[in-house]
Amino acid sequence: MVALRVDTCPLKVAKAFVSEHHRHHKPPLNHRYSLAAYKDAELVGVAIVGRPVARAYDPTEIVEVTRVCTDGTRNACSKLYGAAAREAKRRGFKKIITYTLETEPGTSLRAVGWEREAKTKGGTWYCPSRPRTDKHPTCKKWRWGKEL
Repeated sequence: MVALRVDTCPLKVAKAFVSEHHRHHKPPLNHRYSLAAYKDAELVGVAIVGRPVARAYDPTEIVEVTRVCTDGTRNACSKLYGAAAREAKRRGFKKIITYTLETEPGTSLRAVGWEREAKTKGGTWYCPSRPRTDKHPTCKKWRWGKEL
């Protein structure tokens, strides 16, 4: 059995992987850091970590995993979530969060010690003063977190 290895990667590489493999999201515009999972020398998954999307969170204390995407390699998601939390702690953050669709069980997150914190109401970012076209799921989501 070949062990998975996680290392930092450029945002450009992570975004290209998300564009090719993610089932319902485009890549985010920016990041604080990105990680890549490798099986031998093959890129099998990425995690992109950035500022929290919700304005209520202090971006000096909390980071958000805005994308995790794999090619289906076993344990790659868990490996990336675990590495993202360790890197956030190393950088001095106090907490890391992410969101999953209401229909996703969060098995990879539970496996590395994250806790399901709350269900969000979902919805659109559209408002008359700033019209937007939703290109992402607007269903309810689970917020997951890990104190660091």
